Amino acid sequence: MKVLLASRNAKKLAELRRILAPEVPGAEVLGLDDVERYDEVPESGATFADNALLKAREGFAHSGLLTVADDSGLTVAALNGMPGVLSARWSGRHGDDDANLRLVLAQLSDTPDDRLGAAFVCAAALVGADGEIVVEASMRGRLVREPRGHNGFGYDPIFVADGFELTNGELDPAKKDAISHRGKAMRALARHLAENEGAL
Repeated sequence: MKVLLASRNAKKLAELRRILAPEVPGAEVLGLDDVERYDEVPESGATFADNALLKAREGFAHSGLLTVADDSGLTVAALNGMPGVLSARWSGRHGDDDANLRLVLAQLSDTPDDRLGAAFVCAAALVGADGEIVVEASMRGRLVREPRGHNGFGYDPIFVADGFELTNGELDPAKKDAISHRGKAMRALARHLAENEGAL
């Protein structure tokens, strides 16, 4: 089975391959760099689910392959749920992880430690010839004031999941996959694929 992940992010591709492998043996996960290039639409949705569906629909329409896409981000209680869907471009430059992370920390500089609650949220969409589904999942925790660890990406180095002392940036990738918002959502899609032999 070939599955397109509508992303050029190598770390996301590796993550999805790790998650799909035990659920759907033999599944081949392709990225956008593996199919004919098309103009990607802006992530203009108001919610994570809107953006995930937008990307998955585009990927399927252009490739004809069963397509998975996700939109995920950090929601911070003290910032009224932001950066949310703007997480990847919070600093004004899309994908500048360090600048995004530093801006969030600066915005929280006067916030007491006991109000640094946050959550990672992921909406994962699967679109194919027979329909589409969306799964949402979250990982709750708190932020720390200095980055720790070099694993993962995005805000991982400043996020500590509930029940843990290490940041996501310090966790072994397999352990992070087991508890992460994206891991939960992608495993749900993988189980659906396995149970339905690739059909929606």
